[in-house]
Amino acid sequence: MLQHWKRLADGVELAVSRTDKFKTGLLSVTLTIPLDADTATAGALIPEVLGRGSRNHPDMERLSSAADELYGASLGPVVRQRGESQCVSFLCSFIDDRYALDGSAVLEPAAGLMGEVLLDPVLQDGVFRQGYVELEGANLADRIHARMNDKRSWAIFRLIQEMCEGERYAVDKLGDAEQAQAMTPEKLWASYRSLLSNAKVTFYYGGAAQPERVEDAVRQSFAPLLSGRSAPVRCQVEARPRGPVRTVTDSMDVTQGKLAMGFRTGGITMGSGDYPALMVCNALYGGSANSKLFVNVRERLSLCYYASSALDKIKGLMVVSSGVEPAQFDRAQEAILNQLDAVQRGDFTQDELVAAARTVANGLRGRLDSQGQVEDDQLTRLLFRTGGEGEDLIRSVESVTADQVVQVAKELRLDTIYRLMGKEGACCG
Repeated sequence: MLQHWKRLADGVELAVSRTDKFKTGLLSVTLTIPLDADTATAGALIPEVLGRGSRNHPDMERLSSAADELYGASLGPVVRQRGESQCVSFLCSFIDDRYALDGSAVLEPAAGLMGEVLLDPVLQDGVFRQGYVELEGANLADRIHARMNDKRSWAIFRLIQEMCEGERYAVDKLGDAEQAQAMTPEKLWASYRSLLSNAKVTFYYGGAAQPERVEDAVRQSFAPLLSGRSAPVRCQVEARPRGPVRTVTDSMDVTQGKLAMGFRTGGITMGSGDYPALMVCNALYGGSANSKLFVNVRERLSLCYYASSALDKIKGLMVVSSGVEPAQFDRAQEAILNQLDAVQRGDFTQDELVAAARTVANGLRGRLDSQGQVEDDQLTRLLFRTGGEGEDLIRSVESVTADQVVQVAKELRLDTIYRLMGKEGACCG
């Protein structure tokens, strides 16, 4: 997979992963702005309203028909959080020209349709259609409220809110439900114009087309975006907790307790030389089916219904998530910390280390087999200017030593503990 990169203007760039590995091409355009409580709702709502239709295809039925004419191309919006930034994207997946029945070009009309949806929306009185804004505002509010239905994810969400209070990272990428329902076409239109003018713009293409052809298609279809802008992407990384460990408890009508624990990584992020070792450390500790949390806390001690750990490679966090019986909160918490202590002392076998490294390496190889996951990874690297990708990162992971794992494990510091309890003192989900 050959990588090409070009700056099209200040704050505007194009990345091309040229490969004939896939039968499809993938083109994305991403507008990135800082996460902010005042703008997050509009940022999440704008792509959904744009996705309702363009001036030439003013409803979803006609827009879908236009995509179908491109051999069933798939076009849709996605809102992502990257560190402390909100990424508003449109992605289009389409058949590679090699497989078009008449040998016709598909990249250019696909890019044209994307540009039309993003830059030439259907309007009413010079702003977005009121009906579209009201409908998508209600849908967004429902999505935000629905977060609480998955208690496992909700516990992690609440942990992050408490742990990163005062940091942009704690802002919900979907915004606020009340703001979504109260959004007006005029206010959303103003936010849309601001987004187009101020956001960092990242174009990505993965497929068999030559980079020069991709650039021509982007320049023709997205010309209004190719003006310079000052749009730095930053993420505040707190290497250590800012105070003593905090414990936060919520009560809800649930039937299984949730215990989430947040750790600072000592400032180790995906741009750090120690990051491959941290990935292996996480897999060894709680990020795999052979991890210490799974084998000991869940299986041997039967203290949790589930127990796992995950990293945020941009923010420099590790989060442990577990489901716990009402009477077992204290014991489970102690056992989870004991397993981390074991890793920090080097209390693991060579077989455990090899299994952890293999899990990480296989996961990275698996991502290379998915156009969508490659795009997602490339976007992250482009935004934060980090290397160490693909096979290079896999080789680094496979060469991690026990001493390196111990070293990064000793950098982990517990910051915040979140407990979700039943309403009457019994933990309950």
